[in-house]
Order: sequence, then structure tokens, then C-alpha cells
Amino acid sequence: MTQATEPRLIIGISGASGVAYGLSALRACRELGVQTHLILSRAAALTIAQETDLSVSDVQARADVVYKTADVGAAVASGSFKTLGMIIAPCSVRTMSEIASGVTSSLLTRSADVTLKERRPLVLMVRETPLHLGHLRTMVQLAEMGAVIAPPLPAFYAKPTSLDEMVDQSVGRALDLFGLSWAPVKRWGQDVGPVTGEA
Repeated sequence: MTQATEPRLIIGISGASGVAYGLSALRACRELGVQTHLILSRAAALTIAQETDLSVSDVQARADVVYKTADVGAAVASGSFKTLGMIIAPCSVRTMSEIASGVTSSLLTRSADVTLKERRPLVLMVRETPLHLGHLRTMVQLAEMGAVIAPPLPAFYAKPTSLDEMVDQSVGRALDLFGLSWAPVKRWGQDVGPVTGEA
């Protein structure tokens, strides 16, 4: 498969805590042969420095294509640029709220808006708790617009033995929404729990 015909996924990383989710999504797509188009918010650079030993350049090197957040004329800002959709992992409340308003000020939120208007999957791994009524109303608004709100919650039935396994399980389940099946995901009735077909 040539680079032009590989499936493409837009991966956004905002400034919310949980940059590990974005890193996991980049790794998963590489293993699955999915071309990644990465957008980092300005605040994401601070989170990368706080939560990892990586530089912004290190993170960018894990993507196939990288865009500057101010480049609102980039390919991913147009609906004619075909993608599987977009995942924002993690997604901050600010990013979520800007997408809901439709008044986008960066390539990150512009790309999300384009994903919605083209009726492609937009998965938002929102990282915030507790949630006040404004957050909840914004999530309802986004769900009504077609977005999927997918907070990265641990799946204890998968019996994770490390933080990495918990992160990968959440990311893998989010990637299911794009029709992508990643090997690390433990599935009920297949890998854990009662196996289908057993008496």
C-alpha cells in the first residue's frame, strides 16, 4: 500500500493530563498500518514536558505527518482530504468547548469541526473530573452533533497489570470506533470472561 492509499487518522493531543493516550494512539496506528496526521495544541507541549521524558520533537517523530496548530490551511482543514476521522487523546474541556461552539481558533479544533461536517467519526477522550453542569451540557451538544464522548476509563475486567495496559485498553476501545482492531485490547467473551460457545 502506498502512502497515498494508506488509511489516514487525524490524532489530536490537547493540553489535558493524559498525553500517554495520544502516544498510545500513535503507536497503535503505526502497528496497524494507519497513517497518522498529528496536531498538538500549544498547551500539549507543557503536558508532554510535565508527564513524560520526551520532547515535542520526540512525539512528533512518532507521526507520519505533523501540522502546526496555527496552520488552518493544512490538508486536514479541508473536507476533501479523506480520513477515517479524528481522535483527540486526551481532549481538554477547552478544546471540547471550542468544538461545540463551532468557532474554531486553531487547526486542532478546525479539523474536528471538518470531521463533524463530513460525518466522519470524531472521538473525544475527554479528561476532566468532576464534571459540572456546563461540561455535561457541552458533551450532550457534541453528542447531538455526532461526536463520540469516550472518557478514558479503566476496564478492570481486562485485569491490567500495568498503567500502560490500562492506557492501551482505553485507546484500543476508542480505535474500535474507527473500525480498527488493535491486538493489545482484551475483549470480553474472547480474551477474558466467559468464552463464547462454552457451556
